[in-house]
Amino acid sequence: MVSQNNKINKDPKKSVQDRLLDAAEELFCEHGFEGTSIRDIAASADCNIAAVNYYFGGKEKLYIEVWRRHLIPIRDLRIASINKVMAQNKGQPQLEELLRSFADTFVDPLVDANRTSRLGKLMAREYIDGHLSANMFVDEVITPTMTAMRKALVKTNPDLDESKVPLVVFSVVGQLLHLVHVKAMLEQVGDDSHLPIFDSTEVINHIIKFSLAGIRAYTKGE
Repeated sequence: MVSQNNKINKDPKKSVQDRLLDAAEELFCEHGFEGTSIRDIAASADCNIAAVNYYFGGKEKLYIEVWRRHLIPIRDLRIASINKVMAQNKGQPQLEELLRSFADTFVDPLVDANRTSRLGKLMAREYIDGHLSANMFVDEVITPTMTAMRKALVKTNPDLDESKVPLVVFSVVGQLLHLVHVKAMLEQVGDDSHLPIFDSTEVINHIIKFSLAGIRAYTKGE
């Protein structure tokens, strides 16, 4: 059970929904989905148990909403960065600018999450428990982001074979994800790893140059 001292009462002006989301997020981070009960969430949010079902339709949907309030802003930030680049230079965007903007907005929120935020803890719990449906990530984040990036790549490289565009996007995303995971791992190990200092800015610059060369080679049919 959640003690009275752990109630989410920091802002009395918050709605019941927000208090439930705050409480659920904190408890899911600490105990995971299976280790958190509706009773615990309601007690921490200073609500009755029925409020969870009334506002969210149960613990499962509440868990999804906890994730959505982190993932949707990240998705929107990535798409906004793509659209911003596409609107620059009088509608003649540069490929390097597109890759750099996408890389920065892709990596920064995830690196910050791995360091301090609740999203990092949620991710760690999800890696262990594996409760969230993969469709949620695909439908809510991956598909919209990939679609925006594919359209941008076609516009910046009209001679690029469109059949190669999905591979290009997956390649860029794969490199960026690897950067995030390795950085998080090395930060957990600390100075005991005896490995070179991991400079994410330098790695991002490498990913951009490497991807630029690959995309240009594809464009030339190489």
